[in-house]
Amino acid sequence: MRIAFLTLGCKVNYYETEKMIEAFRARGFSVVDFDEEAEIYVINTCTVTNIADRKSRQMLHRARKKSPHALIVAVGCYVESAGDTIGEEKAIDLAFGNRDKAGLAELLEEELEKRYRSREKTRESRKSLPESDTHHRRTRAFIKVQDGCNQFCSYCLIPYVRGRGELISTPPEEVEQEVKRYVAEGCREIVLTGIHLSSYGVSTRRADGFVIEGGKPLLDLIYRVNAVPGVERIRLGSLEPRIITEPWLDELKTNEKLCPHFHLSLQSGCDETLARMNRHYTTEEFRDRVGLLRKAFRNPAVTTDVIVGFPGETEEEFAKTRDFLEEIRFADLHIFQYSMRDGTRAAAMPDQVSPAVKKRRSEELLERIPEWKDGFAQQQEEEEVRILFEEYLEKDGKQFLTGYNERYVRYGVEADTVQKTGYEPGKIYPVSADDRIIF
Repeated sequence: MRIAFLTLGCKVNYYETEKMIEAFRARGFSVVDFDEEAEIYVINTCTVTNIADRKSRQMLHRARKKSPHALIVAVGCYVESAGDTIGEEKAIDLAFGNRDKAGLAELLEEELEKRYRSREKTRESRKSLPESDTHHRRTRAFIKVQDGCNQFCSYCLIPYVRGRGELISTPPEEVEQEVKRYVAEGCREIVLTGIHLSSYGVSTRRADGFVIEGGKPLLDLIYRVNAVPGVERIRLGSLEPRIITEPWLDELKTNEKLCPHFHLSLQSGCDETLARMNRHYTTEEFRDRVGLLRKAFRNPAVTTDVIVGFPGETEEEFAKTRDFLEEIRFADLHIFQYSMRDGTRAAAMPDQVSPAVKKRRSEELLERIPEWKDGFAQQQEEEEVRILFEEYLEKDGKQFLTGYNERYVRYGVEADTVQKTGYEPGKIYPVSADDRIIF
C-alpha cells in the first residue's frame, strides 16, 4: 500500500517524519512522494504561526482534492493547537497528536484492518502495488535528542502542544545506537536537534535508566557522538544564548568533529521587546555570548531568528533591532512577522502592530540579509574548505555538484571539474577556491 508524507515546520518535525517513514516501511508500506498517487497521505503539521496553521490546512485540502478516496491523516502541532475543532476539518479522516507519532504505523494499520475487514486483505493490497520506496542516499541525519519546552515565551504555543511544558531527553546510549545506524547507511553528518536542545538532560520526566550526572549532559552527549567511528561532522540545532559560557565552550571546542555553526535564537535586538517576549536574556548578554563563540572558534557561523512587529514594538524599538543586527552581522538569519496565537499572553497585549507595518519592517531587514550572508562567505574566499557534496543543481545553464562546508555555506563545483577530480555525492572533500563558487 502506498503512503506519502509531507512535513511542515521545524527540524524536529522532519526527524519525526523520518522515524514514521521507517516504521511504515518496516510494515511493508511503499513510501512515495507527496505529489504521487497514494492510498494514504500523512501531513506532519506545524502551528508556530497563523501562517503555519493555514499552510497545514492548505496541504490537507490539497491531498483531499488530489485523491478524494485516500485516507488523509493530520499529525502534530496543528492538531494539538486545534483541539476539538480539528474534527471540523472536512479534509481530514484521522488526526493524531505529537505523542501518537511514534505509534502511528500501528494505529493506521488497525484503522486499515477495520476498513479492509481483515489483515490478510490489507497485506494482499500492499503486495499488488509496486515497491518503489528504496532508501534515498542521505548525507546528513537529524536526530531528535530532546522534546518539550518550559520557557513559555509570551508569543509561543509550542510549550502547550509539545508536552505542556514537560522536558524529555533521549538516553545517550539510545542516541549513540541511532547514530551508528545512520552512519552504517552512509550518513557523514549528524545534526543533534530538539525543541529546546539546551535543556537536554534537564528532564521533568526521566526516561528509564537515564540518570543525569555532571551538570553538562549535552556536552557529554556530543563527546559520545564524536567518538562514534564514521561520524565526520556534528552539527547542533538551535541553542539558547544562556548555554554559551566560557567553560562550556572550552570543553565544546575539543570535539574535533563539531561544525563551527551555531544558531542562537535572538528574536529581538531591543531589551524592552525581549522583556515583553519573556525571553530570558538582554541584548548585552546576547552580544557577550556571540563574542565568546567568536573567541573560541575561528570564524564561526552564527545564525539567528528575528520577529518583527511584536505587540508594542515602536519605530524606536525596531530601529534598535535593526542596529543590533548591523552590529552583529550574522552569517544568516530568518525574519518572521509576528503572528498572533490565541492562548498566548502576547495575543492579549495592547498596541498590536498593523500588518502593513510588520510587512514593511520585515522587508527592510530582508533587504540587508544578502549583504550579511555574502560578507560572511567572502571571509572564507581564499581558504580551502571541506564540502559535503549532496546533489546536482543547475545555475546559469550549467550543472554543479553542490554541498555545504562546516559553516553551512553552500558551494557548487562545475560538472567538468567533478569529472576530473572524481568528487562524489555523499562524501567530503577539500576544495580549493579556484574550483568552487558560492551557490
